[in-house]
Amino acid sequence: MTTAPIAFLKGHGTENDFVIVPDPDNAIDLPPAAVARICHRRAGIGGDGLLHVVRSAAHAEARDMAGEAEWFMDYRNADGSIAEMCGNGVRVFARYLQAAGHVTAGDVAVATRGGVKQVHLAKNGDVTVAMGRARLPEDGVTVTVGDHSWPARNVNMGNPHAVAFVEDLAQAGDLRSEPPYTPAAVYPDGVNIEFVADRGPRHVAMRVHERGSAETRSCGTGACAVAVATARRDGADPSVTGTPVTYTVDVLGGTLVITEHPDGEIEMTGPAVIVAEGHIDPAWFAASAPAPAAEHPENAND
Repeated sequence: MTTAPIAFLKGHGTENDFVIVPDPDNAIDLPPAAVARICHRRAGIGGDGLLHVVRSAAHAEARDMAGEAEWFMDYRNADGSIAEMCGNGVRVFARYLQAAGHVTAGDVAVATRGGVKQVHLAKNGDVTVAMGRARLPEDGVTVTVGDHSWPARNVNMGNPHAVAFVEDLAQAGDLRSEPPYTPAAVYPDGVNIEFVADRGPRHVAMRVHERGSAETRSCGTGACAVAVATARRDGADPSVTGTPVTYTVDVLGGTLVITEHPDGEIEMTGPAVIVAEGHIDPAWFAASAPAPAAEHPENAND
């Protein structure tokens, strides 16, 4: 474990917030317990996840992508578990690369466990990510909260999602724990669950329980999954109509704009902001005490 101070930054995309740890040479060991300590809201820096910034050539999981993307987003959930992809996270990751002088406004490729993502940094501050194509497995689940149950559409954006349409977002409950779903075997590694309510033509709002992070203020891959599921519900599948479809998706932390093209490619546009930087005390980082349970103040009553 390093004895030198560990540099970090803090950023967010529609209030989905992340601790950013620059580590180009992949020299910092980040075991799950250390990530959970860092992301803890009261005993750490606090975040919905951690963005470990590594050169692709320096990471075993990304070396095959180094020819396409210099930088790898080694993404961790707030509980320290590894995730394939994070849409808001990749926007913040690209904003960090720009702030650090590694890239300029324009296009940049970012390697993720969900593949290489193309990102465009606009001069007005918005960031657009080419999120790839959604997969729509036929097996869905039924999600239950209290006395209410809903069928949920299975959408995979490089990570798994279950999208349920509800009359009122309050029906999702407090989302402190993962809502139960059946059959559980559909998602053997867990799932992100989105609850969706209509707000107007091509306009919906959502709440989300993110796998490994409880309820978050926003979820980029979740917003894409919601747009795809809503388009199918509305009979607006671009592969059928031949016309791109755009949905405005309100999340608790702001608004994302999702466009699906006839070839299945999905683009997500939204803000990404770096808000602070500093150093982690190496003695605290190396402490062997287990991390306190992950906690999100937006869900806490104390």
